[in-house]
Amino acid sequence: MHLTLVGLSHKTAPVAIRERLTFPAQQLPDALGRLCALDTVAEAVVVSTCNRTEIYAVTSADANGPEAVTSFIADYHGLDQQELTRYLYTLEGEAVVKHLFCVASSLDSMVLGEAQILGQVKEAYESAFANHACGRIFNRLFRQSFEVGKRVRTETDIGENAVSISYAAIELAKRVFETLEGRCVLVVGAGKMSELTAKHLVSNGVGRVLVANRTFERAEELARRFGGEAIPYDMLFERMAEADIVISSTAATQYVITRDEVARVVRHRRDPLFLIDIAVPRDIDPACANIADVFLYDIDALNNVVTANLEERMVEAKRAEAIIKDEIVGFERWLDSLEIVPTIAAMRAEAEKMRAEELGKALKRLGGLSEKELQAVEALSNAIVNKMLHEPTARLKAASAEKDGYSYVEAARFLYGLDASPEAKASYAGLLKGILGRGGGRAVPAKPGEEAGDTYGY
Repeated sequence: MHLTLVGLSHKTAPVAIRERLTFPAQQLPDALGRLCALDTVAEAVVVSTCNRTEIYAVTSADANGPEAVTSFIADYHGLDQQELTRYLYTLEGEAVVKHLFCVASSLDSMVLGEAQILGQVKEAYESAFANHACGRIFNRLFRQSFEVGKRVRTETDIGENAVSISYAAIELAKRVFETLEGRCVLVVGAGKMSELTAKHLVSNGVGRVLVANRTFERAEELARRFGGEAIPYDMLFERMAEADIVISSTAATQYVITRDEVARVVRHRRDPLFLIDIAVPRDIDPACANIADVFLYDIDALNNVVTANLEERMVEAKRAEAIIKDEIVGFERWLDSLEIVPTIAAMRAEAEKMRAEELGKALKRLGGLSEKELQAVEALSNAIVNKMLHEPTARLKAASAEKDGYSYVEAARFLYGLDASPEAKASYAGLLKGILGRGGGRAVPAKPGEEAGDTYGY
């Protein structure tokens, strides 16, 4: 068993490459089926977003997992493998666990601390589970990654403080107004940035949206998206009196909103007027900031807020890394135990076989024992075996927490002759097949987010 990851992200590949390697939701059943049909792959999860495509796989220990997964990606998308390799990163073993935990915690995102990625990782796992591509390893690993993501967001402030222009504008607006509920926003110009800012304002409670644009049809189109109202451009200042927040982002080369016009608007208002100028060159006369109850922020002011907040998130990222390190230790301990538990089971099975054989021989020689005496002899033989195995099994379990715990497992299997026993070998191999999803079929999954069951219930 081996953990393998092959992927690319905004850090390693331009969007022109990333868009060629996506796995749309409707293609995932086919992709996962083909992946798990490979002799080298037992389990697989495909995480595919606009900023990353990553394939997580449980691969054969004696195979080149990264090579197999890379070849699959190239073949599936009809790309040259040698050319593709330039943009890919490959990880194995513990590095896969750390990377997944960082991804789920948004430490590897383009926007540090963004909340969407955890949901996207969950969707990727649920799709893999639904298509029978997950077994015991990934059921445990991905479930734990969700817990890591939750811990990071609840135990740190990595998701606090705006780190985008549009969110910075909202953060400042909340400082001006006690609440955004029921407020009115006026969008001047119909550019992408003003549209995005308006969208976030609406999601934060703004009740009305007015849109003014030199091309009235464009204003109508944008207003429809927010259930708002398009207004003629020549009525801009007349209707501005209704607005609490004004977002301006036009392609004008001179000020669109002047000090004198704003001064006339505020005479008819009781509440403050919040102006957001995200145009370059600027749309709003800087002198407007000198008017009482007018708050003006331009693109530089917003960028300063973003920079300061990003520094705060970087501090929180250090705290998140400590959480991830702790969670990795827990997962590695569980992973190591998978090899120890079937060994203990094999030891007990071998001991029980010998006990039953020797007890049968002894009873034949003794003969004529009463029921009570038979029970006493049976109990005696069980007690001896249990006491003989208690200390070795306890020490083996303890060894699972140690870095080189596998060496104790190998020693135990050698000393007890487990690998020399065909029955034990078959039992051990069967258990590993269930854990790794190999053999006649992959491990039977439990409900999403749960581990698959197994014979010994560990």
